[in-house]
Amino acid sequence: MVNVWETVLDAMKSMTVQDEDQPLHVGEVMACWIYLEGLELAKVAVQAGIHTTTDNELKAILEEDMKLGSSQRERLHDFMIKEGITLPPAPEDMPISDPNSIPLGVKLTDDVIANELSLKIVSLIMRAAGTASESIRTDVGLLFIQFQAEKLAFATRLKHLMRKRGWIKVPPFYVPPGSQQQ
Repeated sequence: MVNVWETVLDAMKSMTVQDEDQPLHVGEVMACWIYLEGLELAKVAVQAGIHTTTDNELKAILEEDMKLGSSQRERLHDFMIKEGITLPPAPEDMPISDPNSIPLGVKLTDDVIANELSLKIVSLIMRAAGTASESIRTDVGLLFIQFQAEKLAFATRLKHLMRKRGWIKVPPFYVPPGSQQQ
């Protein structure tokens, strides 16, 4: 199946002047650093979720996020090294544990794990969008557009699972004053 986002990105690449010979500006450097740090922190939270949950569907979506995060970390890491950007410190991996041996009161519920993941995904989507719109260099903008598209595609699958399980948090519905639905 054709990946629409890859097709759009390839078309954009072919229509733009590549400007990798220009140095990155400080905003682009900071954005790369913050996004990579966000991916690193999300990694340990997802590892903790994988080692905490007994829900096979949630575990599968957490493992999918681990793969996506690893792919994005590797691409951004390589880009930053190539550009001479100092990498943020990465936390150590979480140790593997038996979900049934975690005491209640310490163990996060599946609802909390899913909502925490959702918030991390939203944060990274917003960061990627901001970076893509603020970058001057085409390669930086395209990299973050790709990151955003990947996270958006993943977020739809996570949202489906959260709705299915009743984990999604919905704010109160807004009914305008004087409307028929009071």
